[in-house]
Amino acid sequence: MKEEIKQRLQKTETWMRVLYMVFFIFVYGLTKFLIILVMLFQLFSMVLSGSTNSQLLKFSQNLAAYVFQIITFLTFNSEQRPFPFSAWPSEASDHGEQGQ
Repeated sequence: MKEEIKQRLQKTETWMRVLYMVFFIFVYGLTKFLIILVMLFQLFSMVLSGSTNSQLLKFSQNLAAYVFQIITFLTFNSEQRPFPFSAWPSEASDHGEQGQ
């Protein structure tokens, strides 16, 4: 039993995954701050112009899909590493179309 654990701990893939997870935990924290900025900008846009910023709506939808990708990677539901190790989520993303 101990030998099996020792072998798993010696795998490079395990430690690479740990490093990627630490990186994406940091990125996740940054995205939370970015979401607050987007929310505030949309609020001011709504108050000042009476409508939301359509470009920012597209970006925030993609940002939400990106956060979803980070969470699925961190919770081991996906082995696909999110941006910058793969493409940025686009409007056509499966998870970005939920609200439409």
